[in-house]
Amino acid sequence: MTQNIIVIGSASMDLTVQTDVIPNQGETVLGDSLLMAPGGKGANQAVAAARLKRNQEVYMIGAVGDDAFGKTIIENLQQSGVNTTYMQTVAGEHSGTAHITLYDKDNRIIVVPEANNAILPDVVLPILQRFERGDIVVMQQEIPAETVEAVIKESTQLGLQVILNPAPYRPIDMQLLDQIAYITPNESECQQLFDGKVGEALAQYPNKLIVTLGADGAAYFNQTQYTVPAYPCDVVDTTGAGDTFNGALAVALSEGQSLEAALRFANMASRFAVSVLGAQGGIPTRQDVDEALSE
Repeated sequence: MTQNIIVIGSASMDLTVQTDVIPNQGETVLGDSLLMAPGGKGANQAVAAARLKRNQEVYMIGAVGDDAFGKTIIENLQQSGVNTTYMQTVAGEHSGTAHITLYDKDNRIIVVPEANNAILPDVVLPILQRFERGDIVVMQQEIPAETVEAVIKESTQLGLQVILNPAPYRPIDMQLLDQIAYITPNESECQQLFDGKVGEALAQYPNKLIVTLGADGAAYFNQTQYTVPAYPCDVVDTTGAGDTFNGALAVALSEGQSLEAALRFANMASRFAVSVLGAQGGIPTRQDVDEALSE
């Protein structure tokens, strides 16, 4: 039986500038282009899960401001197949934004949370009680730390499985890791979480800690350390790669796929994601990924 997927996280408007030069302090340079499109780690992961799902329902719990960006963000989620019943519009607040500089096929991002700070435990916890044991909760760290901690504890009580993508990095109470089904840092985040001891951390959290390695794939530990390789492609924009990976991982695990198979599925979805400009522009459909994996 497949489980539903509940994404709790940020929903923002991405403002992406492409440039051939990074300005120095106090310097002004001319950019090449501007792309304005819905994003936010939570919304990206929800859209990825919705495009890749079969029969699962994908819910988004989040918040936007009562502005034009907020309307666009919610409409985009709905058009992508995400259930927005639990999205709130915060009166008098701006929607969150992410200011992205795309340079040399990589990115630098400044996030302004705004309405995303309204995703608080007293809003989220009552909603969680409406879901079934075994359903999958996906979270990131662009929402208040108190909410992340409260959701992990409540999910344990309710029998919900938590996938925590600890991005952007901030310290985590390590005792909470015992209550998480999977934690998915990238290599940099993993080094910060575990004092640079990535190999030791993988061995300490077998089949739980999944470290994404960019072009090298993803690593996990099951009696020995495994790396599931990435699929080669021409990289245009890496902004949505990690979010697509996490949304795809949630879908595959909700269908009962093995961890190795789920990582292959997520790696393939990420391959599509980096081939198009924008965090959501390259997120593939289920047919795209299934056909590519069968080749």
